Amino acid sequence: METSLRYSGDSKALRVHAKEKFPIDSKTYLQVQGELDTKTGVPNNFCAMMRHFYADLSTSLGVGLRYDRREKVRYTLRGKKSFLVTNDDSVNFVVKGRYDVDQEFKGRKSEGAAEFTYKILNFRRDQDVRLKVGYEVLEKVPYLQIRENNWTLNADMNGRWNCGNATYVSMVGGMLHLKGEEFAS
Repeated sequence: METSLRYSGDSKALRVHAKEKFPIDSKTYLQVQGELDTKTGVPNNFCAMMRHFYADLSTSLGVGLRYDRREKVRYTLRGKKSFLVTNDDSVNFVVKGRYDVDQEFKGRKSEGAAEFTYKILNFRRDQDVRLKVGYEVLEKVPYLQIRENNWTLNADMNGRWNCGNATYVSMVGGMLHLKGEEFAS
């Protein structure tokens, strides 16, 4: 399970986010994620989505349900296509989009973006860095992401920003594993 603490300039509240991927087969998984606002003590959102990866096309598609405390239940469809820019996979061009509809199947929200990602493995010893520069097509807003191992900073040209720290937790053989450490359960 991946858990993270997130903070943004919009909400001014610390949020606890959790995500788990349950494998269905080698290219399909059920992804479940949710977020709790620590200021209000109420869940912000919850999503369950079946995702499939088409390796030969460097493409993924997902379909599922999303609950948002403001917009309630929505059906969601998302897709992502990656194009290699360099042979070593360090630079990619990615096109992605999402379309949500409400329970009456009326258009509710669309998102689309194009971005370049640059991965620097072993930037320093045991430190990987990923830079992402993109453009949100429908909002017409450029954005930037800097990710260092488990720390992420996101910002856009409208002044919105958020940051977070992710931790990966798993149970294997009755032992709790936290980033390579073992703890008895």
